[in-house]
Amino acid sequence: MPINNIVNIKTKASEIFIGEGVFNVLTEYLRPYKNSKIFILVDENTLENCIPEFLIQNKALNNAEILEIDSGEEHKTLDICYELWKTLADYKADRSSLLINLGGGVIADMGGFIASTYKRGIDFINVPTTLLSQIDASVGGKTGVDFEGLKNIIGVFNEAKGVFIYPDFLKTLDKRQMLSGYAEALKHGLIKNKKYWNILKQGMLSDSENWVELITTSINIKNEIVINDPLERGERKLLNFGHTIGHAIESCSLKNDKIPLLHGEAIAIGMICESYISNSVTELSAGELLQISSLILSLYQPYQLDESNFHQLIELMEHDKKNENNKINFTLLSEIGKAHFNVNIDVDLILESLNYYNSLLEKESA
Repeated sequence: MPINNIVNIKTKASEIFIGEGVFNVLTEYLRPYKNSKIFILVDENTLENCIPEFLIQNKALNNAEILEIDSGEEHKTLDICYELWKTLADYKADRSSLLINLGGGVIADMGGFIASTYKRGIDFINVPTTLLSQIDASVGGKTGVDFEGLKNIIGVFNEAKGVFIYPDFLKTLDKRQMLSGYAEALKHGLIKNKKYWNILKQGMLSDSENWVELITTSINIKNEIVINDPLERGERKLLNFGHTIGHAIESCSLKNDKIPLLHGEAIAIGMICESYISNSVTELSAGELLQISSLILSLYQPYQLDESNFHQLIELMEHDKKNENNKINFTLLSEIGKAHFNVNIDVDLILESLNYYNSLLEKESA
């Protein structure tokens, strides 16, 4: 229940606060660090759009050091980590220091990893500013970076001391960024909650009055799964629906496209492809496959998959960290709201699903 317009969700080892008044709670969280060095990690977008409001709301941080990196998945690398570790060392950050990650998923993933490894671990707090980071990176304790074109291949599980979600930060985003986050919400409905999926189908982005409900529902779905399986040995793999193919498409786009796909855009394509596979393997009905495909195509810009890249996509899937025994591992749907993990799929069916997505685009443009 919201108290003073703040929703509080307890995770395995942390707490998430959602609402207009979250920075009043953050003030209390900062008290133990009043004699410590505090650093705020941002990119150019949050430096321009979020830092002014953030510092006005949190006057205790006026003396914090601001660390800026370039935005984008292409900068989520060990080279950038090296520069940030060096900067922390140059500022003589000690084990009592605090890192505040103010930004989207890249900032949360990389900032959490940097804090977790600097001097064997310093405390960090996440203040997610995008819809994607608010409903996805905010819970679960996954931190990490990409390596050699492979998504999140280096990292650790470690939860933030606290997560503070200020919905008004979403007003700084364009439609494309909001839709990128919406893909993860759609995934939450598809794997666990048909009622939520049906609400999402009606649209929850255009009216800011819906945002707290959207964020809270998605976090609760993910948090329930993560609490049962924090280290992704079983049930947490449900959250990978759309990601085996989606991550490969995202990595391929990052390498080949002048303007790469955003994470959620790639996952949206992955969900169509993996729904097609579900129809073939786990008995997702043709009607629900059509429903999923139609909704996603209505929301996201078409992206033709280049057949000359299919071999590269399969290679990327073969390197997916969720695979076991050299088999490509999928989470698939048997119906909307019900998913199954650890389903091994042959390459031929994966290629068929990629062609299915392309065929839908051809029908749309005909």
